[in-house]
Amino acid sequence: MLSKPRKIACIVAAIFYVVAGILHFLHPGSYVKIVPPFIPRALAMVYISGLAEIAGGIGLLIPQLRRTAAWGLIILLVAVFPANIYMAVHKVQLTANPLPALLLWARLPLQFLFIWWLLFVQNEPGRTKRTDQT
Repeated sequence: MLSKPRKIACIVAAIFYVVAGILHFLHPGSYVKIVPPFIPRALAMVYISGLAEIAGGIGLLIPQLRRTAAWGLIILLVAVFPANIYMAVHKVQLTANPLPALLLWARLPLQFLFIWWLLFVQNEPGRTKRTDQT
């Protein structure tokens, strides 16, 4: 059972990842732009990562899957980090109103915040699995 702050953080994270995943399907071209050229099948990778975000977000809401979903999303964040670096280095813009280069670089440390957020919601500290006691 999660504490109230962790429960709220978990629900917000779930919504965040499901919406982010859906955006991969609604606007795939934007995401394809930031896939580094050395990664093959950029469009397929965009759809796969979007599906993973949706699945992970839903998994966060299911107590039995929360820890696995959180770790899956953490692995995804690490896997897509090269795309974030590529976006910053090459100043790839996703919108009609260009973002300053500083904001593109500021996005990189946010990945660590997202990882911490997932670690925070995955499990209540100090809780261990109960074994059957007779």
